[in-house]
Amino acid sequence: MGVSNILKSISGRDSRPLKQFHTDHYLRHNQRRQEHLATLGLDLSDRRVLELGAGIGDHTSFFLDRGCSVVVSDARPENLRILRKRFAAGSRTDVRLIDVDHAHITGLGENELFDTVYCYGLLYHVGRPLQALDYIGAHCSGVLLLELCVSFGAQEAINVVPEAQRNPSQARSGSGCRPTRPWLFARLRERFEHVYVTRTQPWHEEFPIDWSPAAEQAWPANRLSRAVFVASRKPLELPSLSKELLMVQTR
Repeated sequence: MGVSNILKSISGRDSRPLKQFHTDHYLRHNQRRQEHLATLGLDLSDRRVLELGAGIGDHTSFFLDRGCSVVVSDARPENLRILRKRFAAGSRTDVRLIDVDHAHITGLGENELFDTVYCYGLLYHVGRPLQALDYIGAHCSGVLLLELCVSFGAQEAINVVPEAQRNPSQARSGSGCRPTRPWLFARLRERFEHVYVTRTQPWHEEFPIDWSPAAEQAWPANRLSRAVFVASRKPLELPSLSKELLMVQTR
């Protein structure tokens, strides 16, 4: 069902997620992230995809348009109601309840594996990132695509933060995190054979290209800082990816 028809069919409190996710800020942010993903040279067609933290499904068509089958998931009932209206169950889409902050709340089989796990904009909305990464690793047989808010800094730190529990785009548990890039890079290496950071960043002001202490001091206090990681079971020999955690990236 198209977004305009969904809006017409949903009223009252159930319409809040649509209003939250379809602000100009969110729509532009989604566009910049997915256009960047398309430049990386990854083979993302005809794959079985697990999309975690899908919200209301604004990223899902990226994979459907590439011939993939997608398990679309979220932890919030209000988001799931919209996802089920938007993506009818069939051979290529399957909407499920998955809460990576509470791994026992899952719509996946214990041995269910996916070629691609897509986790954009989720991991920083969980209070138990180690548990979430364990869950992701257990269900990924190919490539993990990961984008999240991070903190500047050379040290390894999780940096747990409170989040607005009632906001449909924030942590359902009320607790999120802003890990440093070194912490995340190290934890991914514990769970995946090959880990990369992208050499480029999306064309959006929340994605720094300089991670130096001087850049950290100059970064606006009220602006989020984001990064993109790729982890894989097999080596990826692509010029878009770096095996080292870069201090300077480009657009």
